[in-house]
Amino acid sequence: MVALVPAYKEVDSLQHVLDALNAQTRPPDRIVVTLDPHKEPARTAELERIGRGAGAEVRHSVGNRYKKAGNLNGALAELLPSLSEGDAILVQDADTYLDPRFIEVALAKLLEGHGAAGGNFRGRGGGGLCGAFQRNEFARYARDTARKRGKVLCLTGTACLFRAEALKDVLGARGNGELPAADGVYDTKVLTEDNELTLALKHRGWRVVAPAGATMTTEVMPTWRELARQRLRWKRGALENLFDYGLTRHTLEGWVRQLVALLGTAVSAFYLGALLWFLCSGAGVRIAPFWLLLSAFYAIERAITVNARGWRVAAASMLVLPEWCYDLFLQGVHLRALTETALRRERTW
Repeated sequence: MVALVPAYKEVDSLQHVLDALNAQTRPPDRIVVTLDPHKEPARTAELERIGRGAGAEVRHSVGNRYKKAGNLNGALAELLPSLSEGDAILVQDADTYLDPRFIEVALAKLLEGHGAAGGNFRGRGGGGLCGAFQRNEFARYARDTARKRGKVLCLTGTACLFRAEALKDVLGARGNGELPAADGVYDTKVLTEDNELTLALKHRGWRVVAPAGATMTTEVMPTWRELARQRLRWKRGALENLFDYGLTRHTLEGWVRQLVALLGTAVSAFYLGALLWFLCSGAGVRIAPFWLLLSAFYAIERAITVNARGWRVAAASMLVLPEWCYDLFLQGVHLRALTETALRRERTW
């Protein structure tokens, strides 16, 4: 089994990443740190020093213009021909720390016949209130995935274990036109290469899963601006991936979720508009029992779904208004993603 870690500037985290890989209950047979040359050569040199010091092989990408996806394509082009169909490849970010049983749990799923096994991530500290909301969001996502027995729309790019056979199959299908064309395993033309690869695997008949026991921690976006930029890329990229694949049995749930998200945004906009109208018209606001009951239900749901983070976080989530404002923020980003997609504005990573 090979662990592939693409890195660019993660000097502060790479040592922890490699320590976590070496501490796995089933450690990888090889660890390859594949570097994109940084504009500051000293950073690249430091990453190489850290990688070699932890016993990893170090590869330098050449002529890559497509960031992480291009870096991975170059590394996989070198690795895949030497791997047998039964081999596995772990692809993980250079700022993600795997919990000790991640590989063991994910590998068990591959042995059951799955083409890929992702995981569930927790947000590390930092980011103030912005970071706290993200950690709540990640906890809810992990809970929802566990309830669905690991069924996911998208394999997380933070860390995922693939069967070499599955990646070879995707690469071959891209070459013969059975999948959208790309210059490697990862499609460098899209904003969300991990989501696109998930769709590619599903359309080739491979099962994918995110088992509850495959866990890790990752960084949260430290500011609202960076969070908005990240989520805009995620949401617009996922939408464009759906357009690329069209309506199929593997994209149906994704289309339904897009519709539900759009309806939720419309309902929120209507509610806010109505509230402002009443306030500005001088008619006043009378809170009906129905809305009090609905608010109480929302508060309880917020607390239950984040209970894994402790009772203090669960209690804070029952304040309703802060969580609702965070939802409005994400809905606003989703609306912008829809607008930019409809207007075909230039895509940026």
